[in-house]
Parts: sequence; C-alpha cells; structure tokens
Amino acid sequence: MKLSLVVPCYNEAENVAAFQDAVIGAFEGCGYEYEIIFVNDGSRDATLHNLKKLHAAQKCPVKVISFSRNFGKEAGLFAGLQHASGDYISLIDADLQQRPEIVRDMVDILDHEPDYDVVAAYQDRRGEGKVLSFFKKSFYKIINMLSSVTLQPDASDFRTFRRSVRDSIVELNEYHRFSKGIFAWVGYNTKFIPYTACERAAGTTKWSFWKLVNYAIEGIIGYSTAPLRLATFLGILTGIASVLYLLWVIIEKLVWGIAVPGYATTIVLTLLLGAVQLFCIGIIGEYVGRTFEQSKDRPIYIAKEILDYEK
Repeated sequence: MKLSLVVPCYNEAENVAAFQDAVIGAFEGCGYEYEIIFVNDGSRDATLHNLKKLHAAQKCPVKVISFSRNFGKEAGLFAGLQHASGDYISLIDADLQQRPEIVRDMVDILDHEPDYDVVAAYQDRRGEGKVLSFFKKSFYKIINMLSSVTLQPDASDFRTFRRSVRDSIVELNEYHRFSKGIFAWVGYNTKFIPYTACERAAGTTKWSFWKLVNYAIEGIIGYSTAPLRLATFLGILTGIASVLYLLWVIIEKLVWGIAVPGYATTIVLTLLLGAVQLFCIGIIGEYVGRTFEQSKDRPIYIAKEILDYEK
C-alpha cells in the first residue's frame, strides 16, 4: 500500500460518498495502491450508516473507524495515523474543500524530491472576513514569538508525508493534541505549496469562532511556557508598583501633611490586585488542568467499531 488517506468525519453524511468518488476519479490510472481511512468522530447524523455502505461496496479499499463518542478532530487524525498502512499518509477533510487531486500532486513531489519528508498545503486566498483573518494572523505572530518551534502561517492539517514522519507522530501520546504544533515539533524537511479551498460539497463548517479561540489557546499553552513567566512578571510589577505607591503615600503624609486617600484608593487597588491575581491563577490553572488530564493516562480515543477491508 503506497498511500493512506486519513479522513476525520463529524456529521459529514452528505459528503462521504462524494469524497470517495472524487478520490477514485483523482487517482484513476495512478499506478499504485491507495486506501481511504474514514474516522467517524461520534457523528450524530447518518455518517456511520453511509460509511458502512461505502465499506460494503469497496469501490476502493476503505477502512472505517467509529468512535464511541465525539473525541475531536485531533483524536480522529491520531486514530487514522495509527491504522494507516501506506508508505505515504495524507490528512484531508471530507467536505471536499481540500481536493484529492492536490494529494496526487503531493505524492508526485515526494516521489521526485527525496529531500522532502512532508508536503503541506497553505491557503493562498481566504474567503473569510477581515476580523477572523486578523485574529488568525495575530495568533501565528503570538505563538511564533512565544514558542520554541515555528508554525507556518495559514498552513493547515492538509498534508502528505512519509511513514517515518507518521511513526514519529504516533509516538507522541499526549492527550491534548495540537497537530500544527506537533508537525513543527517533530521537524523533518517540509515543502509548503499553495492551494485554494473550494466550497463545501454539503453541510456547514464545524468550526465556530469560539472553537477556534479554544484551539488557539490549546496551541499556545501546549507549546510554550511563556504565559507562566508572564504571571511571574505581572506579580513582580504589581509588587514594585505597590511599594512605590506606599512610599508616595507616606511622603504625602509626612512632608505635605495631605490626608491619606481612603475609600476610593483602597477599592481601586484591591480590584486591580485581585484581577491580576485571578489572571495569574487562571494561567497556572490551564497548565495544571492539562497536567491533571495527562496524568490520568486515559486513551486519546475509544474505537467502538473498526471495519477493515482486509477482513
């Protein structure tokens, strides 16, 4: 098996059949074997039912991994990588915004340019609004400034890589996963190519603005300890400011005889220091919470059902 296409699916009932047909059309006459690994991430529609139809028909080799509940896209990618048989592995979405024809181009690049281990696609044109685009650009600037690894701006999970890269990723069993950071951390020579995302074949996006915000926080905390240092610096600065203000109040009282400000000053300082303390505790809590989750050593996902074309 030369190529494994890993396809996480969450409520993609209307897209999975069209995706398989698009793959078959794109790889017609390619001269090598490939497989599609669909990962049903606890879908609530007819996704699993339609995937079982594709598995029964076997127009091309199809594996289906069905989770016991929704574990998230990162868990879906991890499960697909674990069950991939190909020498090359490709991560691609089921909504056909990322075209299988580009995957074939990625395979050709890896075949003819052995110095590269990964071919990753980034969007050259985005159809999103200016506000969302601003936040995404800001996220990449912040995480690249804070983290020890560098993330390529606008690069998605849409990529194809050699099995050696897959083996390195599977060895990382961290519970909270951030694929962009994982690819940057494991390294390997990567070639970035532009692509234009197509319209969804059907359905709506599963990524809301707040889900993107949570995903960004996951990336920053997972690949940088700078927020912890920020809490320390804030504590030092507020401590210095408090001492300076105390000295100023004493000087006012002793030199000029001005009455020490009372209620308003006390309330303002209490609120300010309380806010800084809660902010710092919140940062520490994010790291402690992730440490707690990892210490449980729970599996990244639970597969309720696995349908393999070889059986």
